[in-house]
Amino acid sequence: MTILYCLISRKQTVLAEYTSTSGNFPTITRVLLGKIADVDGKMSYIYDQYVFHYIIENHILYMCMCDDMNKRRIPFAFLEDIQQRFKVTYGDKAQTAIAFSMNNDFGRVLQKQMDFYNGPSADSFASVNSKLDDVKNVMIQNIEMVLERGEKLELLVDKTENLQQQAFQFQRSAKHLKTAMIWRRIKLYLLIFFVVALIIWIITVIACGITYSRCK
Repeated sequence: MTILYCLISRKQTVLAEYTSTSGNFPTITRVLLGKIADVDGKMSYIYDQYVFHYIIENHILYMCMCDDMNKRRIPFAFLEDIQQRFKVTYGDKAQTAIAFSMNNDFGRVLQKQMDFYNGPSADSFASVNSKLDDVKNVMIQNIEMVLERGEKLELLVDKTENLQQQAFQFQRSAKHLKTAMIWRRIKLYLLIFFVVALIIWIITVIACGITYSRCK
């Protein structure tokens, strides 16, 4: 697999490009630039026997053309490499730069990195870099799991506190209810005692008179 051509553009404005061979690649890429949606992500296009791989981030497109459609690791490792170098070198200047204003300086970087990734050590470098990305993704996933677990623990703590508060309120309500029932029972006993005493008094009044003269 060989990387034959690469460019960096802001939408359809080409900022820098380099090719190691002759061909109508610039013409083809200009057509592709008009058809690629300005959305962050990675994608590959097949044209004839060539494959165009690209990365878009913050309206800046990094594209390369290869002669092998079965390999993607090295081309995307190359694109990620020049992407980082370009961002470090120019930062936000790329958002307002005119066409080919960075071609003289960064074109040499594209040539150097293209030669490296077309060399024998590129595959091992891309493999190591891919494994590092996998480790980073696993770490991010693990961190997200820990954060999610922390949120679940916080929810569990909140629910436990709510249950404890509800249990305390229930216990207090039960005490109030028990006290109210006791007083209601006392009032009932007093009422019964009063009714019984009244009945006994009425009977004695009927039998003995109100002055109890007949019972003396």
